[in-house]
Amino acid sequence: MRNELVNPGAGELTYEIRNIVNVAEKLQKYGVKINWENIGDPIVKGEKVPAWMKELVAREVMNDETYGYCHTRGVLETRKFLCEITNKRGGAQITPDDIIFFNGLGDAIAKVYGTLKPETRILTPSPTYTTHSTGESAHANAASVCYRLQPENNWYPDLDDLRNHVKYNPAISGILIINPDNPTGMVYPEKILREIVAIAKEYGLFLIADEVYNNIVYNGEETLPLSAVIGDVPALAMRGISKEFPWPGSRCGWIEFYNTDKNARFKKYVNAILNTKMNEVCSTTLPQKALPAIFSHPEYQCYLDERIARYERMSNIAYSYLKDLPGLMVNRSNGAFYMAVAFQDGLLTHKQTLPIENPEILELVDGLVTAPGVAPDKRFVYHLLANTGICVVPLSSFSTHLQGFRVTLLEKDEQEFRRIFETLARKIEEYLRS
Repeated sequence: MRNELVNPGAGELTYEIRNIVNVAEKLQKYGVKINWENIGDPIVKGEKVPAWMKELVAREVMNDETYGYCHTRGVLETRKFLCEITNKRGGAQITPDDIIFFNGLGDAIAKVYGTLKPETRILTPSPTYTTHSTGESAHANAASVCYRLQPENNWYPDLDDLRNHVKYNPAISGILIINPDNPTGMVYPEKILREIVAIAKEYGLFLIADEVYNNIVYNGEETLPLSAVIGDVPALAMRGISKEFPWPGSRCGWIEFYNTDKNARFKKYVNAILNTKMNEVCSTTLPQKALPAIFSHPEYQCYLDERIARYERMSNIAYSYLKDLPGLMVNRSNGAFYMAVAFQDGLLTHKQTLPIENPEILELVDGLVTAPGVAPDKRFVYHLLANTGICVVPLSSFSTHLQGFRVTLLEKDEQEFRRIFETLARKIEEYLRS
Protein backbone atom coordinates (compact mmCIF):
# COMPACT_ATOMS: atom_id res chain seq x y z
CA MET A 1 0.00 0.00 0.00
CA ARG A 2 1.26 3.46 -0.85
CA ASN A 3 0.68 4.95 2.62
CA GLU A 4 -0.03 3.76 6.15
CA LEU A 5 -3.79 3.80 6.70
CA VAL A 6 -4.09 3.77 10.49
CA ASN A 7 -2.48 5.66 13.34
CA PRO A 8 0.54 4.09 15.07
CA GLY A 9 -0.66 1.85 17.88
CA ALA A 10 -4.19 1.51 16.48
CA GLY A 11 -3.83 -2.26 16.46
CA GLU A 12 -3.21 -2.20 20.19
CA LEU A 13 -6.71 -0.90 20.89
CA THR A 14 -8.26 -4.35 21.22
CA TYR A 15 -11.62 -5.33 22.70
CA GLU A 16 -10.75 -8.35 24.79
CA ILE A 17 -14.37 -8.85 25.90
CA ARG A 18 -15.15 -9.91 22.33
CA ASN A 19 -11.72 -11.23 21.33
CA ILE A 20 -11.92 -14.09 23.79
CA VAL A 21 -15.19 -15.18 22.15
CA ASN A 22 -13.25 -16.16 19.02
CA VAL A 23 -11.06 -18.48 21.07
CA ALA A 24 -13.99 -19.91 23.02
CA GLU A 25 -15.83 -20.68 19.79
CA LYS A 26 -12.80 -22.62 18.56
CA LEU A 27 -12.75 -24.59 21.83
CA GLN A 28 -16.42 -25.45 21.35
CA LYS A 29 -15.46 -27.29 18.17
CA TYR A 30 -13.29 -29.55 20.33
CA GLY A 31 -16.25 -30.30 22.60
CA VAL A 32 -15.49 -27.83 25.40
CA LYS A 33 -18.71 -26.58 27.08
CA ILE A 34 -18.43 -22.80 27.49
CA ASN A 35 -19.88 -20.71 30.32
CA TRP A 36 -20.11 -17.23 28.79
CA GLU A 37 -19.23 -14.99 31.74
CA ASN A 38 -17.38 -12.41 29.64
CA ILE A 39 -20.05 -10.04 28.32
CA GLY A 40 -22.87 -8.11 29.97
CA ASP A 41 -25.76 -9.26 27.78
CA PRO A 42 -28.66 -10.40 29.99
CA ILE A 43 -30.55 -11.79 26.99
CA VAL A 44 -27.70 -14.12 26.02
CA LYS A 45 -27.65 -15.35 29.64
CA GLY A 46 -31.33 -16.30 29.49
CA GLU A 47 -33.25 -13.32 30.83
CA LYS A 48 -36.76 -13.24 29.37
CA VAL A 49 -38.39 -10.03 28.21
CA PRO A 50 -41.88 -10.00 29.77
CA ALA A 51 -44.93 -10.35 27.52
CA TRP A 52 -46.30 -6.92 28.46
CA MET A 53 -43.08 -5.27 27.26
CA LYS A 54 -43.15 -7.18 23.99
CA GLU A 55 -46.77 -6.14 23.50
CA LEU A 56 -45.86 -2.47 23.92
CA VAL A 57 -43.09 -2.81 21.35
CA ALA A 58 -45.39 -4.72 19.01
CA ARG A 59 -47.94 -1.93 19.27
CA GLU A 60 -45.31 0.58 18.11
CA VAL A 61 -44.27 -1.75 15.29
CA MET A 62 -47.80 -1.36 13.91
CA ASN A 63 -47.36 2.43 13.89
CA ASP A 64 -46.10 3.66 10.52
CA GLU A 65 -44.20 6.52 12.18
CA THR A 66 -41.69 4.06 13.70
CA TYR A 67 -40.49 3.16 10.20
CA GLY A 68 -39.37 6.70 9.37
CA TYR A 69 -36.64 9.09 10.44
CA CYS A 70 -37.15 10.96 13.69
CA HIS A 71 -35.66 14.30 14.74
CA THR A 72 -31.85 14.26 14.90
CA ARG A 73 -32.02 14.82 18.66
CA GLY A 74 -34.60 12.05 19.02
CA VAL A 75 -38.36 11.65 19.30
CA LEU A 76 -39.67 14.85 20.90
CA GLU A 77 -42.33 13.15 23.07
CA THR A 78 -39.68 10.79 24.47
CA ARG A 79 -37.26 13.63 25.19
CA LYS A 80 -40.04 15.49 27.02
CA PHE A 81 -40.78 12.36 29.04
CA LEU A 82 -37.11 11.98 30.06
CA CYS A 83 -36.85 15.67 30.94
CA GLU A 84 -39.69 15.28 33.43
CA ILE A 85 -37.89 12.38 35.13
CA THR A 86 -34.63 14.34 35.43
CA ASN A 87 -36.22 17.63 36.49
CA LYS A 88 -38.28 15.98 39.24
CA ARG A 89 -35.01 15.19 41.04
CA GLY A 90 -34.62 18.87 41.78
CA GLY A 91 -31.02 19.16 40.60
CA ALA A 92 -29.91 20.42 37.21
CA GLN A 93 -32.89 21.30 35.02
CA ILE A 94 -32.99 20.42 31.33
CA THR A 95 -35.21 20.87 28.29
CA PRO A 96 -35.84 18.46 25.40
CA ASP A 97 -33.09 20.28 23.48
CA ASP A 98 -30.59 19.10 26.12
CA ILE A 99 -31.07 15.47 25.06
CA ILE A 100 -29.62 13.69 22.04
CA PHE A 101 -30.35 10.04 21.19
CA PHE A 102 -27.67 7.75 19.78
CA ASN A 103 -27.48 4.25 18.34
CA GLY A 104 -26.43 2.79 21.66
CA LEU A 105 -23.89 4.26 24.06
CA GLY A 106 -21.07 2.97 21.88
CA ASP A 107 -22.20 5.51 19.29
CA ALA A 108 -22.50 8.20 21.97
CA ILE A 109 -19.02 7.46 23.35
CA ALA A 110 -17.49 7.65 19.87
CA LYS A 111 -19.08 11.07 19.30
CA VAL A 112 -18.14 12.43 22.75
CA TYR A 113 -14.43 11.64 22.37
CA GLY A 114 -14.21 11.98 18.60
CA THR A 115 -15.44 15.58 18.70
CA LEU A 116 -12.70 16.73 21.07
CA LYS A 117 -9.47 18.38 19.96
CA PRO A 118 -6.72 15.72 19.87
CA GLU A 119 -4.69 17.50 22.55
CA THR A 120 -7.68 17.66 24.91
CA ARG A 121 -7.67 14.79 27.42
CA ILE A 122 -10.37 13.19 29.51
CA LEU A 123 -9.23 11.71 32.83
CA THR A 124 -10.66 8.19 33.03
CA PRO A 125 -10.82 5.67 35.88
CA SER A 126 -8.45 2.72 36.00
CA PRO A 127 -9.73 0.10 35.48
CA THR A 128 -12.31 1.43 33.04
CA TYR A 129 -14.73 0.07 30.48
CA THR A 130 -12.89 -0.67 27.24
CA THR A 131 -15.10 1.40 24.92
CA HIS A 132 -14.30 4.53 26.92
CA SER A 133 -10.57 3.92 27.19
CA THR A 134 -10.13 3.03 23.53
CA GLY A 135 -12.32 5.94 22.42
CA GLU A 136 -10.37 8.44 24.49
CA SER A 137 -6.99 7.00 23.50
CA ALA A 138 -7.88 6.89 19.82
CA HIS A 139 -8.97 10.53 19.68
CA ALA A 140 -5.72 11.65 21.33
CA ASN A 141 -3.49 9.04 19.67
CA ALA A 142 -1.93 8.48 23.08
CA ALA A 143 -2.21 6.24 26.11
CA SER A 144 -5.07 6.85 28.52
CA VAL A 145 -4.64 9.27 31.41
CA CYS A 146 -6.18 7.58 34.41
CA TYR A 147 -7.03 8.03 38.06
CA ARG A 148 -6.81 4.96 40.25
CA LEU A 149 -9.72 2.93 41.56
CA GLN A 150 -8.58 1.24 44.77
CA PRO A 151 -9.13 -2.54 45.06
CA GLU A 152 -8.00 -2.28 48.70
CA ASN A 153 -10.81 0.22 49.40
CA ASN A 154 -14.02 -1.07 47.78
CA TRP A 155 -12.77 0.09 44.37
CA TYR A 156 -13.47 3.71 45.39
CA PRO A 157 -11.48 6.34 43.46
CA ASP A 158 -8.25 7.65 44.90
CA LEU A 159 -9.25 11.31 45.07
CA ASP A 160 -5.71 12.51 45.82
CA ASP A 161 -4.51 10.75 42.68
CA LEU A 162 -7.41 12.24 40.71
CA ARG A 163 -6.71 15.75 41.95
CA ASN A 164 -2.98 15.51 41.24
CA HIS A 165 -3.63 14.41 37.65
CA VAL A 166 -5.91 17.40 37.16
CA LYS A 167 -3.55 19.82 38.91
CA TYR A 168 -0.39 18.86 37.05
CA ASN A 169 -1.76 18.05 33.59
CA PRO A 170 -3.29 21.15 31.99
CA ALA A 171 -4.42 19.12 28.96
CA ILE A 172 -7.10 17.46 31.10
CA SER A 173 -10.43 19.14 30.39
CA GLY A 174 -12.89 16.57 31.70
CA ILE A 175 -13.32 13.67 34.13
CA LEU A 176 -15.16 10.42 33.41
CA ILE A 177 -17.09 8.48 36.04
CA ILE A 178 -18.96 5.23 35.39
CA ASN A 179 -21.66 4.86 38.03
CA PRO A 180 -22.33 2.08 38.90
CA ASP A 181 -18.95 1.05 37.63
CA ASN A 182 -18.04 -1.37 34.90
CA PRO A 183 -15.88 -3.45 35.36
CA THR A 184 -15.78 -3.34 39.18
CA GLY A 185 -19.44 -3.22 40.29
CA MET A 186 -18.56 -0.31 42.59
CA VAL A 187 -21.21 2.33 43.35
CA TYR A 188 -20.08 5.92 43.87
CA PRO A 189 -21.24 7.29 47.25
CA GLU A 190 -22.77 10.76 47.22
CA LYS A 191 -19.83 12.21 49.16
CA ILE A 192 -17.32 11.08 46.52
CA LEU A 193 -19.51 12.33 43.68
CA ARG A 194 -19.69 15.76 45.29
CA GLU A 195 -15.92 15.85 45.82
CA ILE A 196 -15.32 15.08 42.14
CA VAL A 197 -17.79 17.81 41.17
CA ALA A 198 -15.90 20.23 43.44
CA ILE A 199 -12.58 19.37 41.74
CA ALA A 200 -14.15 19.92 38.33
CA LYS A 201 -15.50 23.29 39.42
CA GLU A 202 -12.18 24.37 40.92
CA TYR A 203 -10.21 23.62 37.75
CA GLY A 204 -12.79 24.57 35.13
CA LEU A 205 -13.47 21.04 33.85
CA PHE A 206 -16.57 19.30 32.59
CA LEU A 207 -17.80 15.88 33.71
CA ILE A 208 -18.87 12.79 31.80
CA ALA A 209 -21.01 10.24 33.64
CA ASP A 210 -21.81 6.86 32.13
CA GLU A 211 -25.01 6.04 34.00
CA VAL A 212 -26.34 3.14 31.96
CA TYR A 213 -26.49 1.04 35.18
CA ASN A 214 -27.75 3.86 37.43
CA ASN A 215 -30.99 2.06 38.33
CA ILE A 216 -29.28 -1.28 39.03
CA VAL A 217 -27.99 -0.86 42.61
CA TYR A 218 -28.33 -3.30 45.51
CA ASN A 219 -26.91 -4.58 48.83
CA GLY A 220 -28.35 -1.52 50.56
CA GLU A 221 -26.23 0.90 48.53
CA GLU A 222 -27.62 4.14 47.17
CA THR A 223 -26.28 6.43 44.51
CA LEU A 224 -27.33 9.64 42.87
CA PRO A 225 -27.41 10.54 39.20
CA LEU A 226 -24.98 13.27 38.24
CA SER A 227 -27.79 15.77 37.65
CA ALA A 228 -28.61 15.72 41.37
CA VAL A 229 -25.13 16.89 42.47
CA ILE A 230 -23.70 18.76 39.48
CA GLY A 231 -24.64 22.30 40.55
CA ASP A 232 -23.54 24.72 37.83
CA VAL A 233 -20.63 22.59 36.48
CA PRO A 234 -20.97 21.68 32.77
CA ALA A 235 -21.59 17.97 32.37
CA LEU A 236 -23.17 15.21 30.36
CA ALA A 237 -24.70 11.92 31.42
CA MET A 238 -24.99 8.85 29.21
CA ARG A 239 -28.04 6.68 29.76
CA GLY A 240 -29.76 3.85 27.93
CA ILE A 241 -32.07 0.83 27.92
CA SER A 242 -29.66 -1.93 26.89
CA LYS A 243 -29.05 -3.17 30.44
CA GLU A 244 -32.15 -1.97 32.23
CA PHE A 245 -35.03 -3.24 30.06
CA PRO A 246 -32.85 -5.15 28.94
CA TRP A 247 -32.82 -4.50 25.19
CA PRO A 248 -29.19 -4.35 24.05
CA GLY A 249 -30.16 -5.12 20.46
CA SER A 250 -32.22 -1.93 20.28
CA ARG A 251 -29.02 0.15 20.13
CA CYS A 252 -30.79 2.94 21.98
CA GLY A 253 -29.00 5.34 24.31
CA TRP A 254 -29.06 9.05 24.97
CA ILE A 255 -27.03 11.87 26.46
CA GLU A 256 -28.39 14.51 28.81
CA PHE A 257 -26.39 17.75 28.77
CA TYR A 258 -26.33 19.95 31.90
CA ASN A 259 -25.51 23.64 32.21
CA THR A 260 -24.85 24.03 28.49
CA ASP A 261 -25.68 27.73 28.51
CA LYS A 262 -23.38 28.50 31.44
CA ASN A 263 -20.14 27.96 29.54
CA ALA A 264 -19.50 29.09 25.95
CA ARG A 265 -16.80 26.48 25.27
CA PHE A 266 -18.98 23.65 26.54
CA LYS A 267 -21.93 24.91 24.47
CA LYS A 268 -19.74 24.90 21.35
CA TYR A 269 -18.69 21.33 22.16
CA VAL A 270 -22.30 20.19 22.57
CA ASN A 271 -23.24 21.79 19.25
CA ALA A 272 -20.33 20.01 17.59
CA ILE A 273 -21.64 16.66 18.88
CA LEU A 274 -25.09 17.50 17.52
CA ASN A 275 -23.66 18.48 14.15
CA THR A 276 -21.79 15.18 13.98
CA LYS A 277 -25.01 13.34 14.74
CA MET A 278 -26.76 15.24 11.95
CA ASN A 279 -24.51 13.49 9.44
CA GLU A 280 -26.34 10.27 10.39
CA VAL A 281 -29.78 11.97 10.25
CA CYS A 282 -31.06 10.29 13.44
CA SER A 283 -30.96 7.24 15.69
CA THR A 284 -33.34 4.27 15.63
CA THR A 285 -36.95 5.36 16.00
CA LEU A 286 -38.74 2.23 17.29
CA PRO A 287 -37.14 1.90 20.76
CA GLN A 288 -37.48 5.65 21.35
CA LYS A 289 -41.21 5.46 20.61
CA ALA A 290 -41.66 2.48 22.96
CA LEU A 291 -39.56 3.86 25.82
CA PRO A 292 -42.11 6.06 27.66
CA ALA A 293 -44.79 3.37 27.67
CA ILE A 294 -42.37 0.76 29.04
CA PHE A 295 -40.98 3.03 31.76
CA SER A 296 -44.54 4.05 32.74
CA HIS A 297 -46.03 0.56 32.79
CA PRO A 298 -47.42 -0.43 36.22
CA GLU A 299 -45.42 -3.68 36.20
CA TYR A 300 -42.11 -2.11 35.24
CA GLN A 301 -40.69 -1.29 38.67
CA CYS A 302 -41.64 -4.67 40.12
CA TYR A 303 -40.04 -6.38 37.14
CA LEU A 304 -36.84 -4.37 37.59
CA ASP A 305 -36.81 -4.98 41.36
CA GLU A 306 -37.00 -8.74 40.80
CA ARG A 307 -34.00 -8.63 38.50
CA ILE A 308 -32.03 -6.45 40.92
CA ALA A 309 -32.79 -8.86 43.77
CA ARG A 310 -31.32 -11.70 41.72
CA TYR A 311 -28.15 -9.72 40.97
CA GLU A 312 -27.84 -8.95 44.68
CA ARG A 313 -28.09 -12.63 45.56
CA MET A 314 -25.55 -13.62 42.94
CA SER A 315 -23.13 -10.88 44.03
CA ASN A 316 -23.17 -12.24 47.57
CA ILE A 317 -22.73 -15.83 46.43
CA ALA A 318 -19.77 -14.87 44.23
CA TYR A 319 -18.21 -12.86 47.06
CA SER A 320 -18.60 -15.76 49.49
CA TYR A 321 -16.59 -18.09 47.24
CA LEU A 322 -13.72 -15.70 46.51
CA LYS A 323 -13.35 -13.33 49.48
CA ASP A 324 -11.09 -15.53 51.60
CA LEU A 325 -8.73 -16.75 48.90
CA PRO A 326 -5.15 -15.73 49.76
CA GLY A 327 -3.52 -13.40 47.28
CA LEU A 328 -6.74 -11.92 45.92
CA MET A 329 -8.29 -8.48 46.36
CA VAL A 330 -12.03 -9.06 46.21
CA ASN A 331 -14.87 -6.62 46.80
CA ARG A 332 -18.57 -7.37 46.78
CA SER A 333 -20.35 -5.89 43.78
CA ASN A 334 -23.10 -3.43 44.70
CA GLY A 335 -24.24 -2.25 41.28
CA ALA A 336 -24.43 -3.29 37.62
CA PHE A 337 -23.74 -7.03 37.17
CA TYR A 338 -19.99 -7.47 37.22
CA MET A 339 -17.28 -8.40 39.68
CA ALA A 340 -13.62 -7.45 39.24
CA VAL A 341 -11.02 -9.55 41.05
CA ALA A 342 -7.37 -8.46 41.32
CA PHE A 343 -4.35 -10.58 42.20
CA GLN A 344 -1.83 -9.06 44.56
CA ASP A 345 1.23 -7.60 42.85
CA GLY A 346 3.72 -10.16 41.60
CA LEU A 347 1.50 -13.15 42.30
CA LEU A 348 0.96 -14.07 38.65
CA THR A 349 3.86 -15.12 36.44
CA HIS A 350 4.25 -16.40 32.91
CA LYS A 351 5.17 -19.84 34.23
CA GLN A 352 1.91 -20.74 35.95
CA THR A 353 -0.39 -23.16 34.20
CA LEU A 354 -3.49 -25.31 34.37
CA PRO A 355 -3.48 -28.75 32.71
CA ILE A 356 -4.80 -28.84 29.13
CA GLU A 357 -5.16 -32.46 28.03
CA ASN A 358 -6.09 -31.98 24.38
CA PRO A 359 -2.81 -31.33 22.49
CA GLU A 360 -4.56 -29.25 19.80
CA ILE A 361 -6.15 -27.01 22.41
CA LEU A 362 -2.82 -26.77 24.22
CA GLU A 363 -1.12 -25.67 21.01
CA LEU A 364 -3.86 -23.10 20.37
CA VAL A 365 -3.66 -21.61 23.87
CA ASP A 366 0.14 -21.63 24.01
CA GLY A 367 0.22 -19.76 20.73
CA LEU A 368 -1.89 -17.01 22.30
CA VAL A 369 -0.24 -16.67 25.70
CA THR A 370 3.45 -17.12 24.96
CA ALA A 371 3.75 -14.21 22.54
CA PRO A 372 5.83 -11.21 23.69
CA GLY A 373 3.94 -8.65 25.75
CA VAL A 374 1.07 -10.92 26.81
CA ALA A 375 -0.05 -10.00 30.33
CA PRO A 376 0.08 -12.72 33.00
CA ASP A 377 -3.65 -12.39 33.69
CA LYS A 378 -4.42 -13.05 30.03
CA ARG A 379 -2.43 -16.27 30.41
CA PHE A 380 -4.53 -17.15 33.47
CA VAL A 381 -7.80 -16.37 31.69
CA TYR A 382 -6.98 -18.49 28.63
CA HIS A 383 -5.75 -21.40 30.72
CA LEU A 384 -8.93 -21.17 32.78
CA LEU A 385 -11.02 -21.18 29.61
CA ALA A 386 -9.27 -24.21 28.15
CA ASN A 387 -9.30 -26.13 31.43
CA THR A 388 -12.86 -25.37 32.60
CA GLY A 389 -14.81 -23.69 29.80
CA ILE A 390 -15.38 -20.63 32.01
CA CYS A 391 -14.97 -17.52 29.86
CA VAL A 392 -13.96 -14.37 31.75
CA VAL A 393 -11.99 -11.26 30.74
CA PRO A 394 -8.46 -10.30 31.85
CA LEU A 395 -8.55 -7.23 34.08
CA SER A 396 -5.47 -5.77 32.39
CA SER A 397 -7.59 -5.23 29.26
CA PHE A 398 -9.55 -2.55 31.15
CA SER A 399 -6.79 0.09 31.03
CA THR A 400 -5.11 -0.92 34.28
CA HIS A 401 -1.77 -2.29 35.45
CA LEU A 402 -3.64 -4.59 37.84
CA GLN A 403 -3.70 -8.29 37.05
CA GLY A 404 -6.96 -10.16 37.50
CA PHE A 405 -10.25 -10.78 35.76
CA ARG A 406 -13.80 -9.52 35.34
CA VAL A 407 -16.72 -11.92 35.57
CA THR A 408 -20.45 -11.31 35.15
CA LEU A 409 -23.20 -12.10 37.65
CA LEU A 410 -25.80 -12.90 35.00
CA GLU A 411 -26.11 -16.69 35.21
CA LYS A 412 -29.77 -17.31 36.18
CA ASP A 413 -29.44 -20.91 37.39
CA GLU A 414 -28.21 -20.59 40.98
CA GLN A 415 -26.89 -24.14 41.10
CA GLU A 416 -24.86 -23.54 37.94
CA PHE A 417 -23.73 -20.16 39.27
CA ARG A 418 -22.43 -21.80 42.44
CA ARG A 419 -20.65 -24.44 40.38
CA ILE A 420 -18.96 -21.75 38.28
CA PHE A 421 -17.66 -19.83 41.27
CA GLU A 422 -16.70 -22.92 43.25
CA THR A 423 -14.70 -23.98 40.19
CA LEU A 424 -13.19 -20.50 39.86
CA ALA A 425 -12.04 -20.56 43.49
CA ARG A 426 -10.57 -24.02 43.17
CA LYS A 427 -8.79 -23.29 39.88
CA ILE A 428 -7.33 -20.01 41.17
CA GLU A 429 -5.75 -21.89 44.08
CA GLU A 430 -4.50 -24.59 41.70
CA TYR A 431 -3.07 -22.02 39.29
CA LEU A 432 -1.25 -20.11 42.01
CA ARG A 433 0.27 -23.35 43.36
CA SER A 434 1.57 -24.44 39.96
